[in-house]
Amino acid sequence: MGILVKNISKSYGKLTALSNISLDVKPSELYGLIGPDGAGKTTLFRILTTLMIADKGQATVAGYDVLKEYKSIRKSVGYMPGRFSLYQDLTVEENLNFFATIFGTTIEENYDLIKDIYVQIEPFKNRRAGKLSGGMKQKLALSCALIHKPKVLFLDEPTTGVDPVSRKEFWEMLKRLQQKGITILVSTPYMDEAALCDRIALIQGGKILEIDTPKAIVGHFPKPLYNIYATNMYGLITSMSHYEHTYSVFPFGEFVHYTDKREAMDVEEIKAYLVQQGLTNINIEATQPTIEDTFMELAK
Repeated sequence: MGILVKNISKSYGKLTALSNISLDVKPSELYGLIGPDGAGKTTLFRILTTLMIADKGQATVAGYDVLKEYKSIRKSVGYMPGRFSLYQDLTVEENLNFFATIFGTTIEENYDLIKDIYVQIEPFKNRRAGKLSGGMKQKLALSCALIHKPKVLFLDEPTTGVDPVSRKEFWEMLKRLQQKGITILVSTPYMDEAALCDRIALIQGGKILEIDTPKAIVGHFPKPLYNIYATNMYGLITSMSHYEHTYSVFPFGEFVHYTDKREAMDVEEIKAYLVQQGLTNINIEATQPTIEDTFMELAK
């Protein structure tokens, strides 16, 4: 069972958190909601998990209406909020037993679903949750969200503040869960994680910018893109921001990603301009756009 959202809006006073959001997540799909902090991701998750009521619009989760059948939704979904929300004074095993009991099940009954995750934290089953590392807390929270065998899994920025190795392991776990038939909606501010989803929705300021596969979204980037390098990064950004032919420029790792207003960009002219600005070790080469580049373009 999937998720269907139609024209959902939500405001906090004068602040519009969501504006006519519509999307659909197919059964067993790994779907990404991609956007920065404050984009509206958490508000949408809270509405879909029946923790908050939208001002207008409709939504169904696992075939249930979020207003009329909220009790059925709560039994059918797993929710891992962005902030670690388990009982920090309870041990790993106590937390897992507690959540299993709430849903009328046991660790043993659904152990096959969490086995790949739980075996990594089982050596620490008698340690209090508050004493775990960030990666271990993440695995425990995911285990607790899965212990009742949900049809749909909501993960709100699950890898924020987690080391790169744990992030990689986490996404590998999500792929395995997807193969078991669980529909997954995950939000993240990390553009590199977006490429791991089947489809993504780019969201900014409470509005959907675009929905498609990661490959298709990258393919929509409208202009040739260039990496520009110079010894002085700040000077490079400042200089290119004032260049008369600049269409867009922003830092990207050790480079600046640049697009030109003209159909045919003159590389040598730009090099000469940067030399005049006192920059050295200048290198300009064509590069392939990323999801982040497309997001920046759509959010302009």
